[in-house]
Amino acid sequence: MHSKFHRRSPVLLVLAGVLLFSAFTGFCQPSGPSQSSSTSVQKSADAQRRAREQMVQQQIAARGVRDPRVLQAMRDVPRHLFVPPEMQQHAYQDTPLPIGYGQTISQPYIVGFMTEALKLKPQDRVLEVGTGSGYQAAILSVLVREVYSIEIVEPLATQAAERLKRLGYANVKVRAGDGYQGWPEAAPFDAIIVTAAPDHVPKPLLDQLAPGGRLVIPVGEFFQTLKRIVRTDRGFKTEELLPVRFVPMTGEAQK
Repeated sequence: MHSKFHRRSPVLLVLAGVLLFSAFTGFCQPSGPSQSSSTSVQKSADAQRRAREQMVQQQIAARGVRDPRVLQAMRDVPRHLFVPPEMQQHAYQDTPLPIGYGQTISQPYIVGFMTEALKLKPQDRVLEVGTGSGYQAAILSVLVREVYSIEIVEPLATQAAERLKRLGYANVKVRAGDGYQGWPEAAPFDAIIVTAAPDHVPKPLLDQLAPGGRLVIPVGEFFQTLKRIVRTDRGFKTEELLPVRFVPMTGEAQK
């Protein structure tokens, strides 16, 4: 009886070894899609940083905003995260953008101009009337000690509060309410900024200014004038800064 012994072809043995080695090394190496995804995220972050730098240089500094702290804040705060996803490609253009509920995020130049007009100091406490998406509050957050922000549209207030918390702006307090009345229990404020336009200056906001406090507010109906009002020992000093157009202030301001 002859036993049958099947010889394996040397070619087949080599081929099997190559396949086994390839499978092993492929298993040990990081997967291609993960590396590609990481690279894509990094490229996107770099592109957003370049867009912010271009925004600051061409739209804000070139038009007269000089405060280095304000310019740096606008370099650092990721504006594209404060607009709806479908608007992110336009986030660094010098234009207001819709954020829902009939509201808008102000164009970058106006944000920079108004922030500089407040003449902020690091120890200041600031009230913002009109939170919107939270972008202006984020800019203020990196410049001052405390920010209080009121938004009359409750869903926007909720979204902005969650967004600011998620992004780490821990010194901002947001609540839903009528900004015409200010935030009396947190007053007085070193600065107040209003991002919606009443047809007159709300007295509660003047009352909540600390001595030397600054109020920057658009006043008027269809077209408005941006004003800076400073509380002095003798009362209030008013300056007219710029013609502007904001959404109207609602609530008590319309009565």
